[in-house]
Amino acid sequence: MSNTKNTFTITFAIPYVNARPHLGHVLEWLQADSIFRYQRDILGKDVWLGAGTDENSLKNVQAAAKAGKDPQAWLDEYAKIFEDAYKFFGVELTGFRRGSDQQHHWPGVQELWRRCDAAGDIYKKTYKGLYCVGCESFYTEDELVNGLCPEHLVPPEVVEEENYFFRLSKYQDKILQLIERGELNIVSEQYKNEMLGFIRKGLEDFSISRSHKRARGIGVPVPGDDNQVMYVWFDALAIYITAMGWNFDMATFEKYWPADVQVIGKGINRFHSVYWIGMLLSAGLATPKTVFVHGYITADGQKMSKSLGNVIDPFDLVKQYGLEPVRYYLLKEIPTHSDGDFSHTRFAEVYTADLANGLGNLCSRVAKLASSADHTFTPAAKEELQDHPSFFEAMNQYEVSTAAQILQSDLAKIDQQLNQDKPWKLSGADQQAALAKAVTSIQKVAFLLQPFMPETAKKIYEHFSQPKISALQPLFPRLAV
Repeated sequence: MSNTKNTFTITFAIPYVNARPHLGHVLEWLQADSIFRYQRDILGKDVWLGAGTDENSLKNVQAAAKAGKDPQAWLDEYAKIFEDAYKFFGVELTGFRRGSDQQHHWPGVQELWRRCDAAGDIYKKTYKGLYCVGCESFYTEDELVNGLCPEHLVPPEVVEEENYFFRLSKYQDKILQLIERGELNIVSEQYKNEMLGFIRKGLEDFSISRSHKRARGIGVPVPGDDNQVMYVWFDALAIYITAMGWNFDMATFEKYWPADVQVIGKGINRFHSVYWIGMLLSAGLATPKTVFVHGYITADGQKMSKSLGNVIDPFDLVKQYGLEPVRYYLLKEIPTHSDGDFSHTRFAEVYTADLANGLGNLCSRVAKLASSADHTFTPAAKEELQDHPSFFEAMNQYEVSTAAQILQSDLAKIDQQLNQDKPWKLSGADQQAALAKAVTSIQKVAFLLQPFMPETAKKIYEHFSQPKISALQPLFPRLAV
């Protein structure tokens, strides 16, 4: 079940549907979408991009109860909100699977369970531990920070019950080997080292079910035991493969699995780089090639919080500034694999410098010069468009923000070259040569800009690929002060 050379598979995290999508969700979606567009539109591959919604979670049940709604009605409402959000932010999913889908997901995750069970990797025992509902995860005492969950900074609950466990300890050496050899590439080095440290401390078997009572009736039934439902991580991680056809459309599954890259946030790294890998090894399935880990996004240097009143609604951002500028800011200004910040002040600075005065002004200048000159231009050859080693290296290594910064630097160089050549002072063949150089350079940047601003890139590329280039309306209106 290995990918053919012309296929490429991307997934991003399966979100809980206990609230509306936030800016962190959108950052991750756009990072995944930028890789999708790079592989499809620039490299010409057959690309599969998949996701879903994690619906069998206790936190979803709690959110529904707080809102006074029936849990299934809540799940239906919020799953639709997420599906619509993907479209709103221009994310082109190939596959999507809801955790409450009993037609395809439930039988698929039950088959995964049976395979792990057949391998001797599932057993039942009574367990007492510290449980964080927010993480849907058990913690040991030494993993807590001042007695609090390290991710949500709340005290965990003490939970004791009989559960099924997955024999993760059995796969410790194999998972360590995969990461050390680079067969499982964790990007970046910081997150790779964190996982190596976590594994070397010794992997413990983990709970993969909870009682039907504690789950409040929500969840995929454990095969052969109606008193237990699957623990959220075993269930939710399986969405990556059931969204692709696992257990019902095996032709599609075998074409696209394993994932070339799984895009996730740093808070769930171990679930994807360790737990998920163990489950796949147990079931006899191929493991992903790369786990792309991103950081978190703050607002004006602070963690977003309702109590602080600094939560930035991504939908409002797009309505205020437009989708393409928001895409550009998040993909360029937020360091791809570390924490980054959003502020309206910084957004305005980047919009004005990079887009209005930068890309937009350059395109308008060259289009005006070309329209007033009696010259024809030839579209750049594909080989010339793709001749940019530093850009391709950055994208191939999943350094998305670096690649965007490279293109911004290219635009500055084109502008500098234009001011040096001064085609407005030239005529005849000399003027045509100077303008042709600028036009070709703009075509090249526009072609490579597709992962970041697809609509703008297409508009620029098509405009400057005409034999006769006309004047161009401003691409980025000035922001109101």
